[in-house]
Amino acid sequence: MVLNFTKIDSIPVLPKRQNNLNKFSTYIMLTNQNNQLVLQWKHQPSLQRNLKLYEEKHDYFSNLFCHQGKGIDVANFWRKVAFDESQLIADWEPSNKIQLAYEHLASYFEEKCYWAAKDLCKERNANSWEEYLCIARLLIYNPLKLKEILVKYNSQSANLDTYITNILTNHIKFSAEVNRFSRWRLLYKKSEKELKEALKVFGIIEPEISLIIFARKYFKQVYLINKVKNPTRTIGKKWIAPDEEDFEKSAQCYNAEKVLPTAPHEVFTNSTKVTAKQIQDWMEICIKALESYPMSILPKFSLDALQLDGFEVKSELQVPEIEWEKISSTEDTREQGFLANQANSILSEQLQSMKLDDRKILLLYYGFGLNQKQLADRLEMNQSTISRYLTKSTIKLLEAIARISQPQQWVKQYIRRWLESEYHAPVHSDLIQAALVSAIKKLVNEEREILQLYYGEQIDEIKIASQLGISLNEIATRITRARNILQEKLMQEVNIWIKEYLEKWLGNYYKSIIKLVLKNEDKSGKKELKLEEKIFLVEIYIQNQLY
Repeated sequence: MVLNFTKIDSIPVLPKRQNNLNKFSTYIMLTNQNNQLVLQWKHQPSLQRNLKLYEEKHDYFSNLFCHQGKGIDVANFWRKVAFDESQLIADWEPSNKIQLAYEHLASYFEEKCYWAAKDLCKERNANSWEEYLCIARLLIYNPLKLKEILVKYNSQSANLDTYITNILTNHIKFSAEVNRFSRWRLLYKKSEKELKEALKVFGIIEPEISLIIFARKYFKQVYLINKVKNPTRTIGKKWIAPDEEDFEKSAQCYNAEKVLPTAPHEVFTNSTKVTAKQIQDWMEICIKALESYPMSILPKFSLDALQLDGFEVKSELQVPEIEWEKISSTEDTREQGFLANQANSILSEQLQSMKLDDRKILLLYYGFGLNQKQLADRLEMNQSTISRYLTKSTIKLLEAIARISQPQQWVKQYIRRWLESEYHAPVHSDLIQAALVSAIKKLVNEEREILQLYYGEQIDEIKIASQLGISLNEIATRITRARNILQEKLMQEVNIWIKEYLEKWLGNYYKSIIKLVLKNEDKSGKKELKLEEKIFLVEIYIQNQLY
């Protein structure tokens, strides 16, 4: 729900949240519509899931939650969860329930931030409403500060809503009076990861995100020297706004560095020179995004402190696992699944066709984790012989996968299609596209230049030849050479991925067999089996599978 400005004071109206689900799982989002600032409530899916979980599993909470007029009672419930760190965690509760409790409280207090900021603006007749709102939200989204505030709460003196409103009002007054807050300091201090996340939520997409992040890098350098470290600035004084000279110098640095191999791919492929006005506009977008998104408002030092205090903080770094679909040329999900199943089937068949000695070595190496020296000692063989056995077996399996994936048939077409359609804004989380971006950065200057002109700026070959002062044949030769280099580099990466896939597959395959065979033994109540006994049982199982 979105409402327009009030006629009284031009501060945007905050839409009402109709139920407890919204009151404890949404945050304020500032957006521009028709050149006017409007407020929206944005949902946090993780908080919604947690509320529904407690509603289903916790009877007392469910009774509170269904009464929409008891939002303050629900808030007090989460306050108790946040404080009672010694209580046991039920089987159904999330391990990070204390962290989620603080997030529910911050969501609930969003309205208090709005009204505290608005009332102060009316009282002081100031034009600092957005700044006041951000000061308040910085406080409630800092779990350590919020904990400190809630510890001092006395339910006999005032209800929780009144107490928090008074705290926020006093905090905004204090911060504003001593010039502790600056939107430019907020922009300067936030990490690249936080800013990127905030921009995405704000609706900015690639390649503009990469351009903005790159611009902020040079703006920070200029702003630090010209304003923050300026000898005329008193230490502790509010960070002042940058001026036109700062934006102009930032644009000069941006344009000078964008052509270097170290620049992000999206920046290099954008041939347009940026202006001081563009840098200024981008920095304003950054500030709006950071002010709007609570996860980016959360200070990094608080996350570090939370970890020291035993809180569980969600990792933002997701390490992609090697999946068969990543090395598939097709974009059809069903076909990808078919290829994955086909790989499993063919690899299983190949293993069953191997000699028993070869399979035994693979079992001990991938299943039980014995290294080559341990294998050699156990089987009374030379370590070099063990190495040859492993190499021979894995080559046979690799050849089987290669017959399915056939990279030599799809890589060339994939590269041509990618250059034509996704060169400007590659998906870096995609292994293939990330490999191509890395390969482009390693090309010599003339090869990078030809790709940029032909695929980036989409200039035809005749104009490129005229611009570079070379023949059409040379243009075609350079384009072909650049594509061939990318093809060679991608083939090398695909071969590495296939090998990694096989290593992972073999580990999972043999460990699953071991787990299956030993499952009944573990349940029998007998003492832990020795390694020799485990190996013997698994070998018997594998031999029986062959007949």
